[in-house]
Amino acid sequence: MNTGIDLSQLVECIGDAIIVVDAHEKIVMWNPAATRIFGYSEEEALGSTMDLIVPERQRHRHNEGCRRSMETGITRYGASLLKVPALHKSGNMLSIAFTVGMLFDEHHKVNGIVAVIRDETDRYTQEKALKQRIAVLENSGS
Repeated sequence: MNTGIDLSQLVECIGDAIIVVDAHEKIVMWNPAATRIFGYSEEEALGSTMDLIVPERQRHRHNEGCRRSMETGITRYGASLLKVPALHKSGNMLSIAFTVGMLFDEHHKVNGIVAVIRDETDRYTQEKALKQRIAVLENSGS
């Protein structure tokens, strides 16, 4: 596909985080939106694992899924939008929504996984407050 679009510029300017891990599960791409969302600079993130942003409670499940995807070349989530908690550098919890995709080399061997991530913390907080308010109103009407 030759569109004349500079893909590195796209990665730099897009509002969603783009994170790529290689076949050894090390971060090899971390765009400016990832820095804005998670608080880690590109220099801090590159070479690290996703443990950087995956809460401890979810790490085992995440790491097993990542390993399985690297071995099989298949992600069980496909293009599904996943919503999970994540960690900011400050230690604060975030609510994120993301999609993942498998990356392959010219021999069709898995050489990475890409995640495109959006911070939905504000929306999640507002939705939770709204649900609580509705519950209070429903209970006060009984």
